[in-house]
Amino acid sequence: MRLFADSASDLPKSFFQDENVVLFPLRVHIGDEEFEDIRTVHSKKVFDAIREGIHPKTSQVSPDEMLNAFEQLAKEGDEGFYIAFSSELSGTHNTAAMVAEQVREDYPELKLTILDSKAASSGYGLLVKEAVKMRTAGESSEAIIERVRHLANHLESLFTVEDLDYMAKGGRISKGSAFVGGLLNIKPLLHVEDGKLVPIEKLRGRKKVLKRMVELIEERGNNLNEQTIAICHGDDLDFAMLLKSEIEERFHPKAIEIDMIGSVIGAHTGPGTLGVFFFNEWKA
Repeated sequence: MRLFADSASDLPKSFFQDENVVLFPLRVHIGDEEFEDIRTVHSKKVFDAIREGIHPKTSQVSPDEMLNAFEQLAKEGDEGFYIAFSSELSGTHNTAAMVAEQVREDYPELKLTILDSKAASSGYGLLVKEAVKMRTAGESSEAIIERVRHLANHLESLFTVEDLDYMAKGGRISKGSAFVGGLLNIKPLLHVEDGKLVPIEKLRGRKKVLKRMVELIEERGNNLNEQTIAICHGDDLDFAMLLKSEIEERFHPKAIEIDMIGSVIGAHTGPGTLGVFFFNEWKA
């Protein structure tokens, strides 16, 4: 089975190369320059630009790149599985579906499953890693697709950001949901609901945000000691390490992975973002 994922999974370039996963890069625009996420830009450049007052813009994966990849898949007679960025946050999933239908006009035998992960960042990355693990173990295509679909439906994603204005400007949340609390040190807490980022609480200060995150992990998580929990950060490793320490002490998970948020997600969430991802139903 050939696996496809886009750069909103926030996995490192080396992962795609080492694990033989086809990368579909979304694009990042900083000033007059355009970059391919993961391939030609590191998210540190995006966060530095935001700190300098520049607001990077993003665009979805090139349809031509998908067309070439899907045509090659059909010509070689292989089976493909594309785990896609949430359709509520990007048009990439829908574009892939349209491109696949176009390819099927010439290659009706195309074997390709496109799954809306309803996820972003390192949570999306956990789904891709599970698919790779199962493929390496020799599991069937049907088992891989069923497992990843199940996990996508049971993924919990919690975020806090420094300023919701970044996300409102990019259309990732409604402008009515964006509240500014910088002067009062108010930190918003968000989660993903059916693929959408939704603010759920406002808390004062980072300590209270971290405490509430840990409480929600305990409330929503299942068999946490058997899971790999993922943490992502917006160029703020110290903040991520504080959360890691709390999670280790409370839940003793199988592993904790920490990564910097990628360029496309980072362009909308801004520096200082912190996210944690785990499952509310987990069986090894």
